[in-house]
Amino acid sequence: MNDLGWDEFQRVEIRVGTIIKVEDFPKARNPAFILHIDFGEALGVKKSSAQITVLYTKETLLGKKVMAVTNFPAKQIGPVMSECLVTGFHRPDGAVVLAAPDLDIADGTRLA
Repeated sequence: MNDLGWDEFQRVEIRVGTIIKVEDFPKARNPAFILHIDFGEALGVKKSSAQITVLYTKETLLGKKVMAVTNFPAKQIGPVMSECLVTGFHRPDGAVVLAAPDLDIADGTRLA
C-alpha cells in the first residue's frame, strides 16, 4: 500500500451532516436507503445511497449526525444520483456501522 501524502489527504472533504429524510430504495441491487443529509449553509442538502439497512431503520436514522465525503463527483446509482459518500466501518458479518461524531457539532463542519 502506498503512503498517502498530506496534500492528497487535504483534498478529501469529510464533513458532518444531519440526516433529515430517509427513503426506501427498492430498486437498489442490495438493500439500501436514500439519505437526504443537511450539510449546513455552505453545501445544503445532498443525497446518498447507503447500504446500511442491517443495523439501521428509517426511524433510527432520522436526525442522526453522520460523516461523509462531500467532494466526490456525483454518481448515478440506478435511478438515484448520489451526491456524497457516507462513511462507516464493516463488521465481520458485513453490516456497516456509521462513522459519526460523538459530540454535537455544526452541520458542514469539516474533519480536521
